[in-house]
Amino acid sequence: MNAYPDASFLCALYRPQNNSDRAVAFRKAMKEPLHVTRLLLWEFRQASRFQAFRHRRDPAMGYPIEEAERMNEKLSEHMNQGLVQLVDCDLPSILITSERISKLRTFDGGHRRFDILHVATALVLDAREFLSFDANQICLANAEGLATPLKNPS
Repeated sequence: MNAYPDASFLCALYRPQNNSDRAVAFRKAMKEPLHVTRLLLWEFRQASRFQAFRHRRDPAMGYPIEEAERMNEKLSEHMNQGLVQLVDCDLPSILITSERISKLRTFDGGHRRFDILHVATALVLDAREFLSFDANQICLANAEGLATPLKNPS
């Protein structure tokens, strides 16, 4: 596996935002399907549903349920077409790797639990690149030896 994404990459693919052009261009250039795990799919789907909840409570926040459903349907369509591929992962290995990363890096870097889980997943799946637009998660992936081709040029 060449690259493993996080939820920020998926969100940029499936909902227009400031990084969408970069995400779409990178995805189009990939020679293999975009690999995802059940954990990543759940996080993405849950985030879209939560944004719809927020929007229902305050229309100035989040986005309508129709947008959340459209995002999830488009992802499912891409999975059916083979553009996005579900891969199995060894959860115990991911948790062991996550604990190592947490112990080594969280005190100094302030890394969040899902950020650590996704970087650990990329490592366990032997990905070479980590696809993210989250600056702190990019720092974590780099510290763990993963290339991050989408980091903002300095």
